Amino acid sequence: MSVLPPPPANLARYTERRVLITGGGSGIGQACVLRILAEGGHVVAADISPEGLADTVTKAGDAGERLQTVVMDVGDEESVRHGVAEAVGLLGGLDTLVNAAGILRSSHLTQTTLADFELVLRINLVGIFLVTREAIGALQDGKGPAVVNFSSTSAHFAHPYMAAYAASKGGVLSMTHALALEFAKAGIRFNCVQPGSISSGMTDGTGESRQSVGPGLPEDADYSLFGKVAPMLPLDGGAIFAAPDAVAGVVAMLGSDDAYFITGTEVRIDGGSHM
Repeated sequence: MSVLPPPPANLARYTERRVLITGGGSGIGQACVLRILAEGGHVVAADISPEGLADTVTKAGDAGERLQTVVMDVGDEESVRHGVAEAVGLLGGLDTLVNAAGILRSSHLTQTTLADFELVLRINLVGIFLVTREAIGALQDGKGPAVVNFSSTSAHFAHPYMAAYAASKGGVLSMTHALALEFAKAGIRFNCVQPGSISSGMTDGTGESRQSVGPGLPEDADYSLFGKVAPMLPLDGGAIFAAPDAVAGVVAMLGSDDAYFITGTEVRIDGGSHM
């Protein structure tokens, strides 16, 4: 049975539009796949986890006829080179790229290893560079080409125990601005979303992919430090985090022709956590 989130009535912004979404095997990336399929898109979901991709296909239901998958590690240059080429070949071109793959590692600074710090930067920041670099030629030939990157509220606001994650997402924000200007005359739009207080494999520990999940907060974390990052808008049932579809709808807008005059900016999706 399909679990595609229903878009607003008659909304089909992605009919005949070709989309590559990384991190499509779980969490927000998977929600983006399902949302864009629901709007009529032709999608390649990429992820390091074959099991996660299989789950996405199952959840796509009948819309799965417009969904194809590619196993890809965004932190590995050769994997990205082959994966993006395969995706573009399957789609016959590319109109929208969504760079959703990412990991979270939370720890005290003094307990953060160089390997963990570099891994977060490799997946979250270098991964977006690699995928975008390989996809840019196809995007230049695409229709109304758009790139949506994943930054985070941590790029602008303090998130304790997340120095590596914050550094990577701040880098994504700056890189998005730079690429938006570099490719403005080519007509390729670059924007990013900044999720906060969103439930995903990254925050609840249920994801299976190295590119979607990491250890939770330290056991001795001081939760009083998180008072400034609590959402202000109420959620059903008193939930702490909003569902991934809160982000997927915004991503779908930014990657569509509805956002034809939006580039070089970011959209914070956090329920008012940082007002």
